[in-house]
Amino acid sequence: MSTDLPVIPHWIDGARRESASGRTAPVYNPATGEVQAHVALADEAEIAEAVSSARRGFELWSEMSMAKRQNVIFKFRELLNARKSELGAIITAEHGKVLSDAMGEILRGQEVVELATGFPHLIKGAFSENASTGIDVYSIKQPIGVAGIISPFNFPAMVPMWFFPIAIAAGNAVIVKPSEKDPSASLWLAELWKEAGLPDGVFTVLNGDKLAVDGLLTSPDVDSISFVGSTPIAQYIYETASKHGKRVQALGGAKNHMLVLPDADLDLVADQAINAGYGAAGERCMAISVVLAVEPVADELIEKVKERIAKLSIGNGASTPEPDMGPLITDVHRDKVTGYIDIAEQDGATIVVDGRDFTVDGHEGGFFVGPTLIDNLPTTSRAYTEEIFGPVLEIVRVKTFEEGVNLINSGAFGNGTAIFTNDGGAARRFQHEIQVGMIGINVPIPVPVAYHSFGGWKASLFGDSKAYGVQGFEFFTREKAITSRWLDPATHGGINLGFPQND
Repeated sequence: MSTDLPVIPHWIDGARRESASGRTAPVYNPATGEVQAHVALADEAEIAEAVSSARRGFELWSEMSMAKRQNVIFKFRELLNARKSELGAIITAEHGKVLSDAMGEILRGQEVVELATGFPHLIKGAFSENASTGIDVYSIKQPIGVAGIISPFNFPAMVPMWFFPIAIAAGNAVIVKPSEKDPSASLWLAELWKEAGLPDGVFTVLNGDKLAVDGLLTSPDVDSISFVGSTPIAQYIYETASKHGKRVQALGGAKNHMLVLPDADLDLVADQAINAGYGAAGERCMAISVVLAVEPVADELIEKVKERIAKLSIGNGASTPEPDMGPLITDVHRDKVTGYIDIAEQDGATIVVDGRDFTVDGHEGGFFVGPTLIDNLPTTSRAYTEEIFGPVLEIVRVKTFEEGVNLINSGAFGNGTAIFTNDGGAARRFQHEIQVGMIGINVPIPVPVAYHSFGGWKASLFGDSKAYGVQGFEFFTREKAITSRWLDPATHGGINLGFPQND
C-alpha cells in the first residue's frame, strides 16, 4: 500500500474514526485505472464499536419527539439540496459514471428524503373506541432498533437513501456498510447528518469486507438488514440474517427484458433501448439487457440501435464536455462483462457491435467496455440467463406476444420489465400476466417514485418487504396493539374465569 495515498476511515460516534485494523482495500479511479485512495477494512473490535455506538444512538434518538426528529430531517434535506454537486463529483470520481448520471441518482435518493420529512403521518397508529363495552383498542408503531444497510457499488448514494431516511425518521439508528469500491459517498452523507444536528451514533459508516457484513448479520444488537446486490449474495444475506432473528429485505439481481410489439414506434424504442441498456455503463439492476423483438421488427430495430450507438461518446465521466458513458467499476468487472460477450459468440450469437478491447485516448488504463449489441442470442446461453451488469444489449427474436411473455416469466429473475406498444389492450394484458415486480409501459426503466415501493419478484427479492414507500415505513417499525379499559369504580364487575368475549 502506498503511504502517500489517503485511507478512507469509518464514521463512528459522530466523527471520523481512523482504523487500527491494518487492513485496507484499494479505491480506483475507474477512468484511469489508477489507485486514488485506500479504504479501511474493519476488524472485529471496530465492528463491535460501531454496533455499540449505534445502540446508544438509538436509545437517545428513539426517545426524541417526532417534531425534533422532523426538524433534523428537514435540515438534512436542505443541506443535501444545496450541496449535492459535491456528492456528485465524489460519485463520478470513485464509480466512474458520468456527472449528470451521478446527479440523477442523488435526486432519486432525495425523493425518499422528502418522503421521510412527512413521516409522522406514515407511522401513526389507529384507534377503535368502544370495541367492546367500555374497552378501547388501539395500535402504536415504534422503531425496531439498529438497522444495518449493506450497499452496492453501482449507486453509492441512492441505494443507502432508499433506506436510511425512513429508518432514521421512524426513530432507528443505522449502520451503513458501503461498497469498498466507492465508500466516500457514505462518509460525506455522515458529515451532512452531523451538520443537520443528528445525534452521534444515529448514523454510522462501517467500511469493510465480508467480515463487516457477517458482523452485522450475526450481531444480536442489529435488528434489521437492508441489502441491494447480486442474487447469490442477497440469498446469503437473507438466510444468515433471518437465522439470527433479524428482519430482512434483500434485493437481488435481474435480467430485465423489453418486449417490443410490431405496432411500437421503433424510433422511440431505439432511443429508450440505448438509454436503458447503456446508461451508467449498464451497471444498473434496472437496466434493460434483453430486447424481445416480435417479428418482423428486429432487423429494422437493430439498424436504428446501431445508428445511435455510433453517435455515443465514451470517456472519463468527469470530462468536459461530458461523455454519454463512462467506464466500469474495476478491471475484474470489465473482464467479467467481456467474458459474457465471448460466451455469446461461442454459443452462436452475432456480435453486431463489439465493445471488447475498447480504449479511450488518454485513458488507456481505464476500465472501459464499449456499447455492445448482440443478435440471435440463444436463450440457452449463459449470456442470456445470467446478469451481465455491463453495456451489453441482447436481441432475441420472438414470433408472438405470448412467446415473449413466456420467456420473461420462465426466467429466474423478476425485477423489472417493459413493453413498448400502442395497443392498450396488449399493455393491460402484459401488466396482468407478467410475473415481475416493476413494469414499464413505454417506459424502459420503471423505478417507482418514492411514495410507491421498489422491489422485484422471484430471485430478485428475498424477504417480505420492498424498499421505501409505505412498505419502507412498515419495515422499520413494529406495531403494538393495546386493549384498554378504565373502570367505573361503581360498576367494575365481578370474577369471570372464562375467555374474554366482545359484547
